[in-house]
Amino acid sequence: MRPVPAIAATAILMVALSACGSRMPLTGKPGAQPVPVARGADRPETPAELMQPEMQSRPDRSAEPLKRSQKREDDPFDLPPR
Repeated sequence: MRPVPAIAATAILMVALSACGSRMPLTGKPGAQPVPVARGADRPETPAELMQPEMQSRPDRSAEPLKRSQKREDDPFDLPPR
């Protein structure tokens, strides 16, 4: 069992480290090339656009969950292992 002061010191250190972030927007280094444009796009996407999930990554639920127990139909592809 760890002593309480060691746990408290670790917690204080974690809080202090979590507050060490910059609040300024990120910028590229001078002379760095800009972000390449995706194939078929007119312009590079903004960070806000990149943070929006696409429909393929968050599809709608199409299968309705079972509301009561139902017997499963026979599945011809449910074969025993070899």
